[in-house]
Amino acid sequence: MSDSDLDLASIESKLRGKTLLVYWYLLRSPKSSFGAREVQRALGFSSPSLAMHHLNKLQELGLVKKNDYGEYILVHEIKIGTLKFFTRIGRYLVPRFLFYSIFFSTMLLTYLFLYGFSFNDVHNILAITFGGIASIIFWFETVKLLKDNPF
Repeated sequence: MSDSDLDLASIESKLRGKTLLVYWYLLRSPKSSFGAREVQRALGFSSPSLAMHHLNKLQELGLVKKNDYGEYILVHEIKIGTLKFFTRIGRYLVPRFLFYSIFFSTMLLTYLFLYGFSFNDVHNILAITFGGIASIIFWFETVKLLKDNPF
């Protein structure tokens, strides 16, 4: 099933609150299957029926399916809302800004290692200033996304 087969606007409007929290939980291990009781315990829901309600909602949206053992398996990963800013590395969802943060920080440190903290030249001042500002901005955005991630 492709993104064009799914009505992303409809899914985004329904994928909120605890249902989104359950979806995030399933995204952590996309090849695994989960029962309602396991989801309930992991997310601290008051009852398995509450977890089952959100799993069924995800099934209606076409994002999970129920296997022969009554467990739910993630069948479609979509990028909506905050999820647009994350990429998968193995079982981890990593903010895309992390790559930019590392890149700009590495370039700044490499420049400082090669040319030092010489503030006698306008080119050095500009390079250090822009490199520092870019690093700070991207690290700020990375940390902000990590705080918004429920896991």
